[in-house]
Amino acid sequence: MILNRIEFALMNNPVRTAVQRHCEVRQLLRMGGPLKGGHVLEIGCGRGVGTELILTHFGADSVDAFDLDPKMVALAERRFESRRLPVRFWVGDATRISARDNAYDAVFDFGIIHHIPDWRQALKEVYRVLKPGGVFYAEEVLRPVILNPVIRRLLDHPLEDRFDSGRFLKELEITGLEPIQSKDLFGAFAWFMARKKAAA
Repeated sequence: MILNRIEFALMNNPVRTAVQRHCEVRQLLRMGGPLKGGHVLEIGCGRGVGTELILTHFGADSVDAFDLDPKMVALAERRFESRRLPVRFWVGDATRISARDNAYDAVFDFGIIHHIPDWRQALKEVYRVLKPGGVFYAEEVLRPVILNPVIRRLLDHPLEDRFDSGRFLKELEITGLEPIQSKDLFGAFAWFMARKKAAA
């Protein structure tokens, strides 16, 4: 689902950048630590802030990233156009990721999956494109926030079949991803680390 004007503004301002840099990233690093290089995917890249943090804070060698909104992809490309960094952006859908099986060492979700009506299919795609042993870093907004009457009035989210942290963890397992760690904040926001089991 493409963000409405209010959420587009909320996601494209210095406050959002600060929260992503100083809260979300720090929590995910505490839970899963940095990467040892590797080829990484970010789903729902927005204007490319997460892509930059994956390179600078998590230590990825290269990042592929996509967003459903062409305007967001254009902002991300502009953010990186003067820097020679190993990044690639495209317009894409998390329920049909344009990548081969077992392509990535890690996948990042900075609050995107709750925007996807068929979020279970998105998790299946994350599993498909991860290499065996690859890790999934996710930060998500949970059902009580999405169904809050004020939030519903201001922002556009799918309202049917939303998840709490327990449901998200269960679906990770059903998909074949092995939860490593999770943290729930007041039932409103949560962070997750999961791994695709290595081949026997």
